[in-house]
Amino acid sequence: MHLDIPTLPDIQRLAEWSASNSVSIFLRTDVATPGYEDNMARARAAARTAVDRLKETTDRRTWEKVQEHLESLLEDNEFWAHTGRSVAIFATPDSIVEYRLPNGLNDYVSVGDRFTFTPLLRALTFPQAAFVLALAQNGVRLIEVSPQRDAVEVALPELPDSAEQAIGLRSIGGRSAYGRIQGDEGRKVRLTQYARGIDHALRPFLNGQSLPLIVAAPEPLASIFRNLTGYGQVADHTLRGNPEQATPAELAEEAREVLDEIYAQEVEKLRETFRQRRESGRASTDLSDLARAAAFGAIGTLAIDMDAKIAGSIGDGGKLELATPGNDVLEDLARRALAGGARVLALRAADMPEDVSAAGILRYAV
Repeated sequence: MHLDIPTLPDIQRLAEWSASNSVSIFLRTDVATPGYEDNMARARAAARTAVDRLKETTDRRTWEKVQEHLESLLEDNEFWAHTGRSVAIFATPDSIVEYRLPNGLNDYVSVGDRFTFTPLLRALTFPQAAFVLALAQNGVRLIEVSPQRDAVEVALPELPDSAEQAIGLRSIGGRSAYGRIQGDEGRKVRLTQYARGIDHALRPFLNGQSLPLIVAAPEPLASIFRNLTGYGQVADHTLRGNPEQATPAELAEEAREVLDEIYAQEVEKLRETFRQRRESGRASTDLSDLARAAAFGAIGTLAIDMDAKIAGSIGDGGKLELATPGNDVLEDLARRALAGGARVLALRAADMPEDVSAAGILRYAV
């Protein structure tokens, strides 16, 4: 599986795009079945749908340019042989860009003066990526878990080879050079020295990162590292047991289960924050209120149902206009919230704070 996940600036550029004859195609792709003929056949059908819609509204020269871009991608066997769980395609008469995504998205085709971009937010809402610190007395590895490729070990030369090497002794249980500590007390002190050395070696690499760090280590080493690390994104859950014999792929498989738990915890935290803020007038599910808040940059966090569509738009001053043909209120709401610096989350309907299509946590009441 090969993935090309958009960054937040990529999504912001798509959200800000405005030009007629803009085509957006989302296609769920099958990565389990050998061959890619079915994916390409469905992609061709989606492309035909988009071009047929263009034929109804524009001239031949324009729709033929879009068709040419789409056909060039459809003829790229290498692309279709290595897809993710979904493909997103954005085409105009002058350009085409595509992304292969780790999330399963529903098939969808739109043609208009803006791109449909909100399904892409799912890849940022649940990135499915982390670091695993495989920590044992006899060695330490940092494993990068990514939806884009197989799990790989990150080469960090400063990481110590073992606890003994880190403290310069033959055994971590022996008497110190000054005879002050030995036995269990000495072992704990030296494991702490070992863990501190690991933390210092990790800091230059993890500086600026925001991905979870999942610790795979036996006790007491796991707790010792947790108590002294300077990285703020250490996951609560620890992969127990000795990780020395585990392959990166095995550690990644366990880590992905932890990531599911982290996501569930984040969703529950969002729901609880929403409940608390709503009591003070700083959260809403009313589309009119959210439209007005987005216009004034008052939305701090916006959650939208990634599969919902509501015909309409948001006019000047945040006026909600429902049933506007060819426009989607949720797209417009997300676009304006992003422009105002909000965090925008694409959730499954079951994960929304309430049984609604949009829920916003506000910076201040409006």
